[in-house]
Amino acid sequence: MIPRGVFKAGLLLICLVPLGLLVLGLFTGSLGPNPVEALNRGLGDWALRFLLVTLCLRPAASITGRKSLIAYRRMLGLFAFFYAALHMSNYVIIDLQLDLAAFTEDVLKRNFITIGVVSFIALAALAATSTKGMIRRLGGRNWRRLHWLIYPVSVLGVVHFYMMVRADFREPLIYGAICAAALAWRLKGWFPNLRPVSGGGGARR
Repeated sequence: MIPRGVFKAGLLLICLVPLGLLVLGLFTGSLGPNPVEALNRGLGDWALRFLLVTLCLRPAASITGRKSLIAYRRMLGLFAFFYAALHMSNYVIIDLQLDLAAFTEDVLKRNFITIGVVSFIALAALAATSTKGMIRRLGGRNWRRLHWLIYPVSVLGVVHFYMMVRADFREPLIYGAICAAALAWRLKGWFPNLRPVSGGGGARR
């Protein structure tokens, strides 16, 4: 069996592979005629993918009985923020050339950018409070309530991606289905006594 430290180090390197491939694409010209846009899209895609993987770890741990999977949520969640921060930085620094007026106009007038910025701010709050010290400061209950934000953040991330796509909507729809399944699983845990309402035909005469 692979020691946990070795597995975690290997997982960290694997999480950096997408970034390495995107950077390599910049130097080899494989990102297409608009490399800045392709890089931005790639970074955003991986931010959303890591976020969804983080959501799915708890259901996967319950289904497989491997509770140890939950120990990797923090790392994968931080990688989601890492790629989201690079996505935002690429947009503001490289694409807009630090033109804050253009950025403000985009946020106010382009809905998908508004949603993206809101979800990034919420994700940043989750990343900033992910340490054990912050858990102690906030208290376990308050910390858990704050980190429920991962679900609306994920929904906003899927909506942001969907609004950016112009033709093929299959990928955002797949991500939406994954997000919905993870949220349904979590709602089942929050409200274990929920039962579906029975159909008609049971009324007494």
